[in-house]
Amino acid sequence: MTTQPTTIDAVSAGDSDAPSAMPTTSVRTWLAVTGATLGAFMAVLNIQIVNASLADIQGAIGAGIDDGGWISTSYLIAEIVVIPLSGWLAQVFSIRLYLLTNAVLFLLLSAACALAQDLPQMIVLRAIQGFTGGVLIPMAFTLIITLLPRAKQPVGLALFALSATFAPAIGPTIGGYLTENFGWEYIFYVNLVPGAIMVGMLWYALEPKPMKLSLLRDGDWAGIIAMAIGLSALQTVLEEGNKDDWFGSPFIVKLSVIAAVALTAFLVIELTVKKPLLNLRLLVRRNFGFGMLANFVLGVALYGSVFILPQYLSRIQGYNAEQIGVVLAWTGLPQLVLIPLVPGLMRRFDARIIIGVGFVLFAGSNFMNIYMTSDYAADQLLWPNIVRAIGQALVMAPLSAVATAGIEPENAGSASSLFNMMRNLGGAVGIALLQTVLTKREQYHSNVLMQSVSVFEETTRTRLEQLTQYFVSHGVIDRADAAHRAYVVVGKVIQKQAFILGFSDTFYILGAALIIALLASLLLKKPDRLDGAGPH
Repeated sequence: MTTQPTTIDAVSAGDSDAPSAMPTTSVRTWLAVTGATLGAFMAVLNIQIVNASLADIQGAIGAGIDDGGWISTSYLIAEIVVIPLSGWLAQVFSIRLYLLTNAVLFLLLSAACALAQDLPQMIVLRAIQGFTGGVLIPMAFTLIITLLPRAKQPVGLALFALSATFAPAIGPTIGGYLTENFGWEYIFYVNLVPGAIMVGMLWYALEPKPMKLSLLRDGDWAGIIAMAIGLSALQTVLEEGNKDDWFGSPFIVKLSVIAAVALTAFLVIELTVKKPLLNLRLLVRRNFGFGMLANFVLGVALYGSVFILPQYLSRIQGYNAEQIGVVLAWTGLPQLVLIPLVPGLMRRFDARIIIGVGFVLFAGSNFMNIYMTSDYAADQLLWPNIVRAIGQALVMAPLSAVATAGIEPENAGSASSLFNMMRNLGGAVGIALLQTVLTKREQYHSNVLMQSVSVFEETTRTRLEQLTQYFVSHGVIDRADAAHRAYVVVGKVIQKQAFILGFSDTFYILGAALIIALLASLLLKKPDRLDGAGPH
């Protein structure tokens, strides 16, 4: 099957027919890989670092709570649409020009977002920034699996894991610190210095190549349009569905129909045209297919846990952004130590064992949080967060290596786009799922608890009387008003307990989802010569 051009043009001809002894990897190659993964790190970080400071941004630019959510949604929609396009566009414009242009634009748009004056400006700037940031993620992955010989790929994939798992975990920590101490603008300015280093690395390391604008004429435009419409609609449904009561909203219903029709058309087009945008037939390969499933669920749990923990700490414990960041630091900082050790583990042990252990630990960290109480705060979350950090550190690099082992250079772009798109899509699904579970389970637990708190119960009447007396003794003259306040207090206590039970349920869901990822990883077969003893 002939596919749309998907590999990068920086791969030398010698790599495809190399002898059994792989050539030494040059410093320029490592600079290219390192610069690209730094860009991917910033692109992923930019999602969570903004979410951690969203309330401050909304207040500064005069956005309401509901409308302010589009500051994140616009970025995510653009990012998930451009990821599948990146392999082909890199072929059209050349990897050097395409990557450098988007890297520079990403930095300029970061500074522009910090200067935004109102919500429409911010949404437009964030959407364009999402298009540029979304390029950096799959291109880093593509460079790793095409430029590096097989023996060095675990090191490159470990670097990529810093963007895929460490960046989401550490994002709230950095965002909270910068917002509380310097102002929300600095969550955008923080990109500028490492971004300049990234641009310098890419400028030096990537060789100029001619553009191939003729490829635009033969592009899979029907597939591109169907994919863009379908993914945009689906991402919007996932981001806005819970807030709009899902299918109780005509807007969500219409978007869901559009997403279903467009994505179905995209699948049909990709499987029938001569030069598809993405080679979907890669999904029938055992390791890539099951690796994609495990990666999708990893996205559900990775972004879902980063979403739900700040929600819990804010709503139940009253933590501010900086305090939340300190708690979540223990899901990020251990990974900074552990991820560099993973390539060594992959040389000594079967990569599938490492993946399995990682998923077991990640799942276990969520199950450790299913019996939460009102006293469950930073100290109680420490060990679950450390266990989660260890699990995440062990999963990403070996899963990427096993899933993409045996992928031909001409299919590298498709593999990179699909692999990264599915993790991001898993994150969107995970957050939407957890929002809905939290809402429904809070309602369920409230109903159950209310049945136990009846005015016919002596303990309830005693508690209400104590609270009434408290308000009377503290200046409330009207006893009826004091009694009303007592009922309100009891209601808030019930709601808080219901939310705590609902949050416990969300962690149970995350743990169960990771069991599915574990089962998918058990179905992976050991790839041939993963250690790079032979050629690609």
